[in-house]
Amino acid sequence: MFASPAHAATGAAPSGAEAFLVQIAPLALIFVIFYFLLIRPQQRRAKQHRDMIMAVKKNDVAITGGGLIGKVIKVEDNEVELEIATGVRIKALKSMLSDVRPHGTKPAND
Repeated sequence: MFASPAHAATGAAPSGAEAFLVQIAPLALIFVIFYFLLIRPQQRRAKQHRDMIMAVKKNDVAITGGGLIGKVIKVEDNEVELEIATGVRIKALKSMLSDVRPHGTKPAND
């Protein structure tokens, strides 16, 4: 006489592979968004930084991660020698350089 609520629904639920795809689709969409908004730009910046460090040469102005600004005196495989003041030279790892300015540019307020 009365239909139970379990039998009242007539729509078919997704089965097996369809249900799996419905559950995985949002996760795949999130991964694609993360790739284009976070991962890809970070890889591009890392490549630009690596190319900039490999192109450092004598007489360039380099800025270290700690904020020291100096003229490149000598370039080795993994290190550079910077002159931060007249007669004051330091060695820094190439990987710690945050920026390299070509020889022709002038520092601000000098």
